[in-house]
Amino acid sequence: MHVSYPVTAGDFTIAGNASSQIKRTLKQLDVSPLTIKRIVVATFEAEVNVIAHSYGGEVICDIDQDKVIIQVVDTGPGIPDLDLAMTEGYSTASDEIREMGYGAGMGLPNIKKNSDSLDIHTAAGDHTHITMTFLLGGA
Repeated sequence: MHVSYPVTAGDFTIAGNASSQIKRTLKQLDVSPLTIKRIVVATFEAEVNVIAHSYGGEVICDIDQDKVIIQVVDTGPGIPDLDLAMTEGYSTASDEIREMGYGAGMGLPNIKKNSDSLDIHTAAGDHTHITMTFLLGGA
């Protein structure tokens, strides 16, 4: 199964749309609640990052018998220092975003913590492409 969802930059009213749709699909496929939770947490964090820090993008979900692969691709501007961005508590979010309750600096660390594998391709001035893999059949 392959589905994709657009993510509009700066539109926090849509935060969680893709992860909610994916959650609904996974429930219908009888995926374990713990696995669904991990997928939804990581996908939501990635969605919010696209909304808060990029020029827009999309969430792409591929589900097969033994794994779920979520790709989140934005249109830029990239992450200048990925190692620093992976540090818990580090954030480049504006005061406005923080006032809305986002931007605590836990997005990428939470994505890493909840994914079975994580691959991030990014560079300052370029786009960011995150691939999260979640194995099915466990807990």
